[in-house]
Amino acid sequence: MFVIRLCKISLVAATALFLALVVLNNLTDYGSNYAFVEGVLSMSTTFPGNDLMWRSIESPLIYTLFYWSIILWETVAMALCIWGTAALIKSLNARGDVFNRAKKFAAAGLTLSLLQWYVAFITVGGEWFLMWQSEDWNGQDAAFRMFGIIGITLVFLTLKDEDLEEAEKG
Repeated sequence: MFVIRLCKISLVAATALFLALVVLNNLTDYGSNYAFVEGVLSMSTTFPGNDLMWRSIESPLIYTLFYWSIILWETVAMALCIWGTAALIKSLNARGDVFNRAKKFAAAGLTLSLLQWYVAFITVGGEWFLMWQSEDWNGQDAAFRMFGIIGITLVFLTLKDEDLEEAEKG
């Protein structure tokens, strides 16, 4: 079980690292990522003449607020994954019930990140603002990829050690 626990910790830590880089990139390359938010919310590159252009937003203030909410969301998810990694490391050699209880912060961080990719990017960006229609600003494939990676990590993390022992026995 020690190896399985190390695998779980490693995947949560990898997610924390990924989110840290995402936050860093959003802060240090603010203009490029702001342009993405502006492009999606303005619906500037959706199909010409579509009947849903009434949804488009032409407000730099809204673009800024939306972008900062994304950065804050990513930062909180990152912090929870870091905290979760530390809690898991601390309980690495503990009984199964202790290790399982230590998963709560990591699970919260992973879930928060999943919700961001699903709600903010796939649902709001993709469907409400028709990001799927844009050749320039379509981030749905990347969002789905991250949803899948983080989702698999969450499923693996939340398996109890006893469940994995039973699977190993066959």
